[in-house]
Amino acid sequence: MEPLRVVLYQNDPGTAETLAVSLSQHFESVYLARSSAEAGLAISQHRAEALVLDLEALDWADLERLRQDFPRLCIVGTHRLADEELWTAALNQGASDICEPRQDDVVRSVLQGLTQRAVA
Repeated sequence: MEPLRVVLYQNDPGTAETLAVSLSQHFESVYLARSSAEAGLAISQHRAEALVLDLEALDWADLERLRQDFPRLCIVGTHRLADEELWTAALNQGASDICEPRQDDVVRSVLQGLTQRAVA
């Protein structure tokens, strides 16, 4: 199996650190980004297969742009107050999943998203 790379963009540094540690146990490389523009550069430079991003720190137009620029990318959004409406909106914008920024939830969502993209 080819090594997998993940870009992580979270507004809260503590959450970013916690998620990076958890993701690094499952993926070869985890790259931290401080903005959506930096996330796009990291995806290109490192040929990342997945992006975990904080929907509270992102404009919907940024999510749409990332989806257009990287159509095969598995995008998992995080939000502290994720609900059905937000989940539907994120999926309609091209996200693979949305979950609360908890370690197990994020890892599970990324793995499921990557599996679904590989099958498609």
